[in-house]
Amino acid sequence: MFKIWRRYKPFINAGIQELITYRVNFFLYRVGDVMGAFVAFYLWKAVFDSSQESLIQGFSMADITLYIIMSFITSLLTKSDSSFMIGDEVKDGSIIMRLLRPVHFAASYLFTEIGSKWLIFASVGLPFLSVIVMMQIFSGQDMVDVLVRTLIYLFSLTLAYLINFFFNICFGFSAFVFKNLWGSNLLKNSLVAFMSGSLIPLAFFPKIISDILSFLPFSSLIYTPVMIIVGKYNTSQIFYALLLQLFWLLVLVGLSQMIWKRVQSYITIQGG
Repeated sequence: MFKIWRRYKPFINAGIQELITYRVNFFLYRVGDVMGAFVAFYLWKAVFDSSQESLIQGFSMADITLYIIMSFITSLLTKSDSSFMIGDEVKDGSIIMRLLRPVHFAASYLFTEIGSKWLIFASVGLPFLSVIVMMQIFSGQDMVDVLVRTLIYLFSLTLAYLINFFFNICFGFSAFVFKNLWGSNLLKNSLVAFMSGSLIPLAFFPKIISDILSFLPFSSLIYTPVMIIVGKYNTSQIFYALLLQLFWLLVLVGLSQMIWKRVQSYITIQGG
């Protein structure tokens, strides 16, 4: 364990330094995310104001508001830029420096992102989550239930991030074949945001589409953790959702190893 820590600690430090160095860029992106959350809130407010029902698909306006907030936080904490990093390094040729290091290729990206994720969780995620937990307790919900649900949410959140990371690693490996992933990365992110329930809860889709999307790994990224913390899942649904997350994590880890063995023969160094 100590050898692993010593080997990958520089990558963790690099992730921390990158976030600190480009903190203005990080702040501006978060301003954009907050503006998007406000737009979503007022769109849903218009939907509920025009409806005769106080509940739509089992969601009240208070539930939707909490869903929007936690979707924003969860998206931030589960986001992975590994496919962008691989694409950029393949395009400018710096990928060779990573390949020459005596470390696991995917793990080097993972520990780099872990460094930045700790800072993001401490500075943004933890304060927001603390406020949400306190609001749920003060609203009359059982404190033990809220705390247990929060711990399960954090576990689900960790699985969600790892699923997203290995999915992006698998996607990023295609850069060895296509050389430039900038446009396809943007398309991929848009599709994932839609299918993960980040924009619209999957419960609002027609049942057959909702069932399909709920089984795919993308629902595990946003929808599953958020539904847990919002309190829309009962015990059996939580158990099934966590098993599904573990299943997709194992599938994507195995798939990433298989793709890596295949794409190494396509490696060509560009740039200079």
